[in-house]
Amino acid sequence: MPTPVSHVFIHHTETPDQCHNETACVEAVRSVQDFHMDGRHWNDIGYNYLIGGDDRIYEGRGWYTVGAHTLGMNSRSVAISLIGNYESVAPPKQMLDLVQKWVECAVEKGVVSGLYQLHGHRDQTCTSCPGQHLYDIIKSWNKEDLT
Repeated sequence: MPTPVSHVFIHHTETPDQCHNETACVEAVRSVQDFHMDGRHWNDIGYNYLIGGDDRIYEGRGWYTVGAHTLGMNSRSVAISLIGNYESVAPPKQMLDLVQKWVECAVEKGVVSGLYQLHGHRDQTCTSCPGQHLYDIIKSWNKEDLT
């Protein structure tokens, strides 16, 4: 994937629900992988990375592989998905902090342009993703909060 990209997309997995320890989060990532590979017939998890409630970031496609996460934007964006459904509840603060650190790291590595735009999945596609509570939070972030 040509870098730096100019867009960052935030998603939620919706299912499985939140995980809070390594065992449950690894199982959740495998569930997403099974759905994407067996159900959607993709090469791997569609997201570049996922964040678990166990304070870990899990690699999907990684920094330099085009994802399968946001129709029409995959080749010019990276995406991170928070494990869980954030339609009715907000993600824990530590997950939100990890999103911000991940974006900062992406800019520092030159994967994402310093002039990037931050989006929720619903900004590109007719979907409820990343859930209303998470969407409201990311829309309140100033770019200075993330870099």
